[in-house]
Amino acid sequence: MIPDLSISALLKAYREGSCSPREIVLDAWRRAASDDPAIWISRPTEEQLRESLRALEGESPDSKPLYGIPFAIKDNIDCAGFPTTAACPAWSYEPAQHAFVVKLLIDAGAIPMGKTNLDQFATGLVGVRSPYGVPGNAFNPDYIPGGSSAGSAVAVAKGLCSFSLGTDTAGSGRVPASFNNLIGLKATRGLLSCTGVVPACRTLDCVSIFALTAADASSVLKVAAAFDEADAYARSAGLSAEFSWPPKIGVPRSDQLDFFGNDDAKRLFDHARQTIAGMGWEIIEVDISAFLDAARLLYEGPWVAERTAVVSKLLAEQPEALLPVTRTIIEGGLKGTAVDAFRAQYRLAELRRASEATWQNINSLLMPTAGTIYTRAEVEAEPIKLNSNLGRYTNFMNLLDLCGCAVPAGFQCNGLPWGVTFYAPPHGDALVLDCAARFHAEANLPLGKSSAMSSDVPLPESPPSTVPMMKIAVCGAHMEGLALHWQLSDRKARFVQRIQSAPCYRLYLLPANGRIPDRPGMVRVREGGAAIELEVWEIPKSTMGSFLEGIAAPLVLGRVQLADGSHVCGFVCEGLISETAREITSYGSWREWLTYQTTE
Repeated sequence: MIPDLSISALLKAYREGSCSPREIVLDAWRRAASDDPAIWISRPTEEQLRESLRALEGESPDSKPLYGIPFAIKDNIDCAGFPTTAACPAWSYEPAQHAFVVKLLIDAGAIPMGKTNLDQFATGLVGVRSPYGVPGNAFNPDYIPGGSSAGSAVAVAKGLCSFSLGTDTAGSGRVPASFNNLIGLKATRGLLSCTGVVPACRTLDCVSIFALTAADASSVLKVAAAFDEADAYARSAGLSAEFSWPPKIGVPRSDQLDFFGNDDAKRLFDHARQTIAGMGWEIIEVDISAFLDAARLLYEGPWVAERTAVVSKLLAEQPEALLPVTRTIIEGGLKGTAVDAFRAQYRLAELRRASEATWQNINSLLMPTAGTIYTRAEVEAEPIKLNSNLGRYTNFMNLLDLCGCAVPAGFQCNGLPWGVTFYAPPHGDALVLDCAARFHAEANLPLGKSSAMSSDVPLPESPPSTVPMMKIAVCGAHMEGLALHWQLSDRKARFVQRIQSAPCYRLYLLPANGRIPDRPGMVRVREGGAAIELEVWEIPKSTMGSFLEGIAAPLVLGRVQLADGSHVCGFVCEGLISETAREITSYGSWREWLTYQTTE
């Protein structure tokens, strides 16, 4: 029997034939039926589950990257066949289709195991504000599970699925990870589509990923991070943030840390620092006052009004449909004015600018995920203040446009897990995942509640490059195997992907000139364009000057739009193409043109 339900362990077992998706998925479904019912708001019938499994017939782990992987979905994210409630029965509706990210995961072979419980309308970091009950913390049900993505975290920790989707506006994808011994990834804002997600604060919301390992979270991210034109706040993956290795890790000044009287948490954070130092990573103390000031803006500023906007009709017509604490918080959004909103935006801009100085000397920032954890009784007695305490190290992240990965860091004396989070500027997702993976392996901790250990999980193949790189798109003789590719290979360029351009280019033949072979010229046009096959490569920045010296007119380096909507540096044709130049757009790629030439 496999020791855990991690994606890597399941795919290995499937390939070896030691178990099948049917065995794993049905077993997890049956165990869920006898476990804590408050984890779930709705679950599939056995027949629904078998129908999902039948969709995998003829497929394999080699054809679908998440083949037979069971996953859970927070119940503010649409999954066709299940109602979406946002933990409010009066709000419940039947979605006609999957949320954008859910469809991507199902198309990749993942099997939905049901919709998980949450703090009503994703308002809370505690996980106890739901009319569907309180999911018990996976390690001690007397303590809160963390929220708002409570059920999603507990389901993964208990081995009822391999990964789950949550959402994260103020920390809902990280705090429950800390309290249940999991990885919690909050990617760059807009990287995961929010189409089909009930908004909390629409300008800030993110879909998050709970997993047993950073490698698993990375696998899910690779599938789910596709650009969604229907989401007005979506953004493409863009260029990866540059960083050196080993990384320089910032940690808050000691006077800016608050563990709310939890000596165990302080001890574990100190130990995390020591672990990082022992790994050879440089530690630099930084001032996080701008981050803490931004965190207070989230609930003390006008962003609460975004929550009010979502449920304003329900609040006016059926206020009793909201739980008292949830209603109190959301009604706060009625008090502000447009003037207040603009003042808060100005203040946030000031804090964002002040925070930017922090990143001049560090690659990533390490903080506690939450300063402490509370019992359910403590939160019931003081729900708003204690919830606010839990957001001290999380509330600023989306306001300041950061990405982060929560990772287990050890256990308190009472047996409860506790974690830290690696933060980075936008598009630093690969960095925080890599930091989390290596720290997790060094910490040698159980995966969730399983018997498997983090030290047994294979690390990424190699540390990230220490050489600053830039991406460049090529469409002609520089492509792999063609006449000028040596100009890239001699400069140690690395292949990134083969992709098409946006359909707004025409391709022309540029005849050979002296030592320069036939080349294509790609020209951007307002209309009548087509998609052209490209290769994207990474080249060391230090060699870019010598590379460009070998590029002959009329080719120049410009910005090329890719099919996913993003832009990257690439070769385009300047000026006017001769009227006698042969257009070869219809071939769609330089390779196809060369093939035609050899058969002509």
